[in-house]
Amino acid sequence: MATAPQPQLPLFYKDLLPLNSRDHGDWKVSPFKDASFLANTHAIPLTVDEFVDAQRHFPIVFTAGENPLPIALMGLNDGVNTYIGEDGKLEGGVYVPAYVRRYPFMLAKLNKDSDDMSLCFDPQSGVVGASDEGQALFQPGEGDEPRKPTEYTDGVLEFCRRFEQSGQRTRAFLEELKKLDVLMEGRIDITRNDMPNKPFVYTGFQMVNEEKLRELDKDVLDGLNKNGMLMLMHAHLFSMNLMRTLFERQSAQGKVPMPEGGTPAVPAGGTM
Repeated sequence: MATAPQPQLPLFYKDLLPLNSRDHGDWKVSPFKDASFLANTHAIPLTVDEFVDAQRHFPIVFTAGENPLPIALMGLNDGVNTYIGEDGKLEGGVYVPAYVRRYPFMLAKLNKDSDDMSLCFDPQSGVVGASDEGQALFQPGEGDEPRKPTEYTDGVLEFCRRFEQSGQRTRAFLEELKKLDVLMEGRIDITRNDMPNKPFVYTGFQMVNEEKLRELDKDVLDGLNKNGMLMLMHAHLFSMNLMRTLFERQSAQGKVPMPEGGTPAVPAGGTM
């Protein structure tokens, strides 16, 4: 089976294979029994189309560096996901980012010289394979005719296409943020009641600078309001109020790291 080019695999993916009726004609896909594949992931990629829904559940921040990406924080430290229980299952009622719902499928280029993308999957996900149970990926063929994708596979392909389109809108939004120069290095100091003189410091991310946003020209703000980008910035800023809530969740679970000497601090770039 041909393997899709993978100089650096995305988060969660351990391998990628292009789905085809010749090699996977009788394969099926089963639902994940739990969400253990994201149990050690504290930051999940997010698209702008999800900001309004996600900001009710998670802080939304931007990664550090020249090419920032929006992420939903499910924990404040590497390897900590406060929404996955000991049974490996995701807490009920929590918004599930499209990036998670897409796994183990994704669209990928098989030829670096072409913009064409093919539906691929992670064969190491444990849910796609030759099995007697699950959703069939292809319909039985008639005679020598190639098998056709099932309605389920067509739905997966359409979801992945919409995700790619959301990614394009997200990149356009980020380019606008860079053009407006409204992003700044983020820093959150959280003080616990039992340790009033030792704040927990979280850095290594970017956020919208509210002061710069307010100082933008009225015509620019009107334009951002009309194209919906201002709403997205506000959704991000509103979500920052959940930083303390997330910290309290993590603290209640006993997952807040304490460096030697009892001084809680996180070095710049060490969390997000």
